[in-house]
Amino acid sequence: MNRGILFCTAMVFAAFEALADGNSHFDVFANLDTGPGNVTATANGRIIMSQHQFYQPQYTVVEYKDQALLPFPNKEMSAADSTAPIKLDSVLGIRSDSNGIVWMLDNGMRSGVTPKLVGWNTKTNKLQRLIYLPAPIAPKDAFVNDFALDIKHNHAFISDPAGGANAGLIVVNLSTGAARRVLEGHKSVVPENVDLVIDNVPIQVKTPSGELVKPHIGVNPITEDLANEWVYFGPMHGLSLYRIKATDLINEALTPQELAQHVERYSDKPISDGISIDENNNIYLGDLANNAIGVIAPNRQYRQLAQCPRLSWVDSFSFGANGQLYAVVNRLHRSATLNGGDNQSKPPYFLLKVKALAAGLPGR
Repeated sequence: MNRGILFCTAMVFAAFEALADGNSHFDVFANLDTGPGNVTATANGRIIMSQHQFYQPQYTVVEYKDQALLPFPNKEMSAADSTAPIKLDSVLGIRSDSNGIVWMLDNGMRSGVTPKLVGWNTKTNKLQRLIYLPAPIAPKDAFVNDFALDIKHNHAFISDPAGGANAGLIVVNLSTGAARRVLEGHKSVVPENVDLVIDNVPIQVKTPSGELVKPHIGVNPITEDLANEWVYFGPMHGLSLYRIKATDLINEALTPQELAQHVERYSDKPISDGISIDENNNIYLGDLANNAIGVIAPNRQYRQLAQCPRLSWVDSFSFGANGQLYAVVNRLHRSATLNGGDNQSKPPYFLLKVKALAAGLPGR
């Protein structure tokens, strides 16, 4: 057998192995030593990631550049031990917009400080906006986690699972900084009575008294279509995805009861963390219980796009330049926080490139 035939045969076997492995729809773009939180990619190709607070990172937000992680926007703001006037304490949610602003949602939980939304202008390399989210907008047990960015209406829609029963969305006017808490306790945001089990091990949290409990987490995944019409969201521990029009969320004339009537159940979904959406309204999400990436098609039917042991807690998605879809893997279920106090989470963690079904909007 000549060298050319051997090469072709090897390529065929590799392709079959990839399909059998369930990894034909993603590639590992980078191995990471520290567990990432969420990811965003700017229109000019910069990749920015939050570092998950469960792993007590040295820097809260980093940029992946030249195969290295650099503090973003600078050491003074991002370092865990920083004494800067404006410090990024515990950022998870992160998005970028078409104006070059990277928006970072700081839940403040590492130091017990007031949550805030921080906008950094990557074109001027200066602070663009700082919006605090004090109580009762973000209650004492708030865990502001992720958000959808709507530049058309100049609003951000934040998911807050809080304590479960008091989960809600926070609507922020990016022009004025005014914020409102909406849909608190609505069925679309509170967790369902479903446990998360990964690799036959249930997610468990150890209480201060030493008791192990299985947490049920409220609204977390949230995104908005590229037409800025529909906001899609749902509880992390829930098997339903919901949606509501952005114009309804920002309509302050609607009473809580009237707003609730505008929420509609959109589709089935698995237990999931971050989500994103493409120009054809395919919704991408991590299928946590199955080590998989899934997609909800425009016909509202869910299917797995890829399944592989390496897809252990796919947390966040973001489209970048040229329609590229990025995602992160951080194995949160093996962290001490979600593994009953026993840290079994080890690097490498991953920054992925996912083969999307259609192009998307950079930063979303």
